[in-house]
Amino acid sequence: MSYVSKLCCTYCATTYPKTDLMNLCPKDGRPLEIIIDVAKVKEELPEFSWYRPQLKSMWRFGSLLALDINNEQDRRNIVSLGEGYTPEIPLHQHPLAKKHHFNLFLKDEGQPHKNFGSNPTGSFKDRGMSMAISMAKQFGVKKVVVPTQGNAGDSLAEYAMKANMESVVIMPDDTPMPILGRVSALAKMHDNVTIELVKGTIKEAGQLMKEKYVPQGYFNMATFQEPGWRIDGKKTLGLELAEPNDGLNQAWSLPDVVLYPTGGGTGILGMWKAFDELQALGLIGDKRPRVISVQSEKTAPVVNAFDSNQDDSTIVEAGETIATGLNVPGGVGHFKVLDIIRKSRGAALAVDENSIKENLKSIYHNYGIWICPEGAATLAAIEPAIERGLIQSGDKVVAFNTGSFEKYLPNVRKLLFV
Repeated sequence: MSYVSKLCCTYCATTYPKTDLMNLCPKDGRPLEIIIDVAKVKEELPEFSWYRPQLKSMWRFGSLLALDINNEQDRRNIVSLGEGYTPEIPLHQHPLAKKHHFNLFLKDEGQPHKNFGSNPTGSFKDRGMSMAISMAKQFGVKKVVVPTQGNAGDSLAEYAMKANMESVVIMPDDTPMPILGRVSALAKMHDNVTIELVKGTIKEAGQLMKEKYVPQGYFNMATFQEPGWRIDGKKTLGLELAEPNDGLNQAWSLPDVVLYPTGGGTGILGMWKAFDELQALGLIGDKRPRVISVQSEKTAPVVNAFDSNQDDSTIVEAGETIATGLNVPGGVGHFKVLDIIRKSRGAALAVDENSIKENLKSIYHNYGIWICPEGAATLAAIEPAIERGLIQSGDKVVAFNTGSFEKYLPNVRKLLFV
């Protein structure tokens, strides 16, 4: 942890030693984040010597990460499967982009693309889990558990196996079958992997985790409940948004608008952290993208809180949505998501199921790209974002596709071939 200085609560700002292994802030039960001593990085590693652009993975950002691939001791604990460094695919022919004269890109976390890295389980969760399992290895953790709507569990099992850790994945019994089936197969083949199914959502999965597995000594890897590890992995999304094709010679810059599908919201915190660190490093200024948090209208705690001008979300009753990753009724980090949205002059928008389905189909038929329903939700939010004045002529707009279509096949295949 070469340039990690401390841990800090995202709510009360209490700091803790970087060597403390903990979950939420003991004072207020809020998420922690890792503080990188960027001033020290800037002083000791000038002229981009902190940066490893030849690496086709998220670890290319070297000394800006909680584990520094430039440091021999850190490098021994990094558990990587090539995650991150994904492309922004231009969607310049999108009818709304053409009509309103903005530049639309899709940040594709689901499919591998030539000359880029790829997320091994087909999901952006691999960024957070690569960092989280690496940090757990650094601390000597042997057993980990995660409650999940699906993709985080698939990812945790994969990285924990590589690190030779025991893992427990707790997920709803209506998780899309490719995800559920893969984790079940891993559990069948490997003694170190256990799967538990619950009725309900990630909320019920979290309850079982706390009742059964945390008392057995399993370390809690739930969203935001490890000490900032997954935030620092997801931070690489923001670093990649700013990174030019040639990061050594060209200027780093940010898009004008980011559309991000929000369950727990780790990625929004991670990207905002990345932007602040890049500014401290002197690579960008103080301008930030307008952050648009996208949820399904079936389960929209962040949207409800934003629209009612609340500082935090209230747990809602989960609905039924094809975008299962958005079926998160509440979140311990939603207060920070709301704060970031407002600071960025962005918004939280809910989209309906028909819009999600229509956008998933149109992207496939018009571009040949298989996106996940959560990614389709971000594209469905473009029209209401335009209506609210959040997207304007000349803007660079990046919508996130957070996973692979194939992981949802039984639920979505009929949408493409009717």
